[in-house]
Amino acid sequence: MQQKRRENAYTRLPVTPLERSDSSALSEPPSTKRKSQLQNLSVTSASNGTAVVTIDRPERRNACNQAMWRGLAELFTRLRQDRTVHAVVLTGAGGHFCAGADISEFADVRDDSAAALEYSRSVADAEQAIFHFPKPVIAAVSGYAMGGGCGLSLVCDFRVADKSARFAIPAAKLGIVYSLDECRALATVVGVTHAKRILFTAEQVDAEEAARIGLVDILAEQDALDAALEFAGRMSGNAPLSIEGAKVTLNAVATGEMAARREEVALISRRAADSADYREGRQAFLEKRKPRFTGS
Repeated sequence: MQQKRRENAYTRLPVTPLERSDSSALSEPPSTKRKSQLQNLSVTSASNGTAVVTIDRPERRNACNQAMWRGLAELFTRLRQDRTVHAVVLTGAGGHFCAGADISEFADVRDDSAAALEYSRSVADAEQAIFHFPKPVIAAVSGYAMGGGCGLSLVCDFRVADKSARFAIPAAKLGIVYSLDECRALATVVGVTHAKRILFTAEQVDAEEAARIGLVDILAEQDALDAALEFAGRMSGNAPLSIEGAKVTLNAVATGEMAARREEVALISRRAADSADYREGRQAFLEKRKPRFTGS
């Protein structure tokens, strides 16, 4: 029954290949290209203009290696150019969101301070590409969201989880210091005291506790991905420039960058005031009908 509902709400259609912009890319099998050039990552589209980005390494509970961190940054950077996308749901394959970084490769790619810095940049680039993505990004969390996986969920705008979800940041068990940006993201979502508890104890937080402390925004009774898609659909009919402006403004508030990003916010506001969507919104209000926004 659940699978039937999924098929109705979520059509697995390949998005135009992101690795190349030339028309010949369209003739190649999307699934083959994803595996070879965006390692263990896939993109599909839902009927409401929502792109679903799936971390697809279920044999390792979707633990991300360095190539996958870099792939996430590239993927979200390229998705910015797709005007048909109104929201993105980030999820994991095989019953888990993301078990964090693939520690088994640390001896090769993170074995000293210089390598650790380079690796951290790869993770930060992925997180920043998601955090600054101009459309809403929703994490659909089932199973493990550990370490870097929890960090990925924190840079999304919303976290939707089912009751199987488990969150943890075990940095204290690995001798790793969580970065300033990652600590800021955690403290912004759950508050400083809960952030300290999560980091100091390195203990797992179950779905109900995560919802209680604000780590989860929507606790789904059934499937997290279905609930995330339904939530994305509630935003899909609204004006994209209005959402982008609100996101930039609120992110600036959260990061303490209000002065630095004031001109960026003003520019988006001017774009919105001059947009066809603004004229459409006014006209739809006068005609007492639902507006048809295009993002232009």
